[in-house]
Amino acid sequence: MQNELTVKKIVELCKGELFCGDETIICKSFTKDTRTIQKGDVYIGIKGEKFDGNSFYEEAFLKGARVCILERGSFKKVEKGDKTIILVENTIEALKDLAIFKRDNTEAYFVGVTGSVGKTSTRDMIYSVLKEKFKTLKTEGNYNNNIGLPLTLLRLEEEKAAVIEMGMNALGEIDYLSHITKPHISVITNVGTAHIGELGSRENILKAKLEIKNGMDDTGILVLNNDNDLLHAYYEENKKNVVTIGIQNKSDFFATDVELLEDCSTFNVHYHNQVFSAFCPVPGIAFVYNSLVAIAVGIFLKMDIEDIRKGIKNFSLTKNRLEIFTNQKGITVINDSYNASVDSMKSSLEILKNRSEKRKIAVLGTMLELGDFSEDLHKEVGSYVSGCNIDILVTVGEDALYIAESAKDNGMLENTIFSFQKNEEAIFFLKEFLNAGDVVLLKASNGLRFIEIVESLKDV
Repeated sequence: MQNELTVKKIVELCKGELFCGDETIICKSFTKDTRTIQKGDVYIGIKGEKFDGNSFYEEAFLKGARVCILERGSFKKVEKGDKTIILVENTIEALKDLAIFKRDNTEAYFVGVTGSVGKTSTRDMIYSVLKEKFKTLKTEGNYNNNIGLPLTLLRLEEEKAAVIEMGMNALGEIDYLSHITKPHISVITNVGTAHIGELGSRENILKAKLEIKNGMDDTGILVLNNDNDLLHAYYEENKKNVVTIGIQNKSDFFATDVELLEDCSTFNVHYHNQVFSAFCPVPGIAFVYNSLVAIAVGIFLKMDIEDIRKGIKNFSLTKNRLEIFTNQKGITVINDSYNASVDSMKSSLEILKNRSEKRKIAVLGTMLELGDFSEDLHKEVGSYVSGCNIDILVTVGEDALYIAESAKDNGMLENTIFSFQKNEEAIFFLKEFLNAGDVVLLKASNGLRFIEIVESLKDV
């Protein structure tokens, strides 16, 4: 294989040295985590804020690693034996160099995905479509940063397409990821307020998201959500090689006759002079937008319309992202607890609003990383709650009190609003309060560990 990595090749690419071992070993699977290491893996020691992964090389070998890539000076002693150790100056830079080699020695199409909200579900929707025609690689879990993305690319084998998610907390981070990935198609789902505490304004967030273009060549295509105000304004000034999707604003891929049902959506798609129907098995307007993006990507990769429609129909969500279940007591739980921003809160509340159960309960927690904007943005969510025909609002966390305050100020009755500081308090209340036939939405930033509340409701 042209992108095969031997120990000798790794030493060459990373400007490293073979400290000991066999330079002919073929390296196929890479990991930075000794907890999940498999026999034959290549272990890469990464120095983090709390732990230095280089110090775990002995554990890695004991658990079956065949090769370790470590930073020079990272260990005091080693028994050479039959172990293979490569030394480099910086393992994160080595990881980047190896990923670029993999990327540059494959014929796969690369699709990069970023955005303030919906990166993961859009990534998964594109993957669901592309795998109908291509053997496809995608980012797993939250491997969307300067370590996770290269590790994803190192999984490349014989795939013909790859859907790569790119996350960021600051300017420059997506630029770094884009130059590794070199996407043929880049997608920006939206520009919202996630990480506004770090970046200071939505305009800076737009600037950061647009860095995804930086690794593309002149033939690359940028797919934008034309209904997002900042992306729409950008498109009006920059139309070359830009493709738009939308529902409100006329776009290259335009949805009409959208019907949002309790557990699915249907809509018609207009592209050039074609019109075709689509069915999405997940509720919510956000997944209509996700579907339009996936359709656009499929069309540009010359997929058949029927295969695209099939991919949308067969879509399934990543765990803890809009997972809906009914417990033994007959209470329906909408678990969207993975993360939260203003836009994703509104999207989830819209889904709750369209449910038909007896009582609709929204359990909303603090949205993190909003800095000085936190009070206003939580109040914006509270105002939105008041217009969603929600029966009961439960808030958890200090800044989530602003949600409760704003909901009350905008007409929600005080006796339908309950606020708690800790998950344990909310769990105790919900177990006593919820009845069969209720539907409850759980939504907060991941740092609030709402999964604890979800798990408690499974046992009711």
